[in-house]
Amino acid sequence: MTPGPPPAASRAVPTRKGGRAQARGDRTRSAIIGETVRCVNEEGFAAASANHIAERAGVTWGVIQYHFGDRNGLLAAVVTHGYRQFRSAIASVAVPEGPDRERVAAVVDAAWAAFASPESLASLEILVATRAGRHRTQAAELESMARDMRGLGGMLVGPARSGGGDRAVLGEVLWATLRGMALSQMLSPRPLDTRAERDVLVDLLTAFIESSPAPRGSRR
Repeated sequence: MTPGPPPAASRAVPTRKGGRAQARGDRTRSAIIGETVRCVNEEGFAAASANHIAERAGVTWGVIQYHFGDRNGLLAAVVTHGYRQFRSAIASVAVPEGPDRERVAAVVDAAWAAFASPESLASLEILVATRAGRHRTQAAELESMARDMRGLGGMLVGPARSGGGDRAVLGEVLWATLRGMALSQMLSPRPLDTRAERDVLVDLLTAFIESSPAPRGSRR
């Protein structure tokens, strides 16, 4: 599938020029973002203070300021990184040929893998925790994630099987259900087994698709 254009925050991540210095700076940025992701997932958003992240990453706060400006800039960079990872995973989803249930199951499993990645979980927790002061760019990334899920719904139904309304419904159900499962994972101290919930979701989406009107002259 081809998701919509990335939001402004995804395009505005600064890069530094200069051979080895740039490579070293990129590695430092990546290491700090990765440690922030681990901190949020392991200890929760409240523990992700500026000093604690610097300590975990083995750098000074001045280094974090140099690369991200402040804590809010670092958190925004983590959200952008998580969105990019999510978008890449969703863009790579391919709907296989075969019975409807097999097609739906493949999409649900792939979409859940994208939601359940450490980067996505950390990004969603940051977005939830910073809702009151959310920047427009962060809200745009959340909406872009929802738009990508609507795109998956369109892939499942197909342009010839039903109207745009059904495609939108499938995408919204995917988005709402998997987002809810991701929030449950955030609140759990251990990994959750979501296979039963995903099976129910697959059954519901399959029944919805099979009940939608097929184009005249086509076969189910």
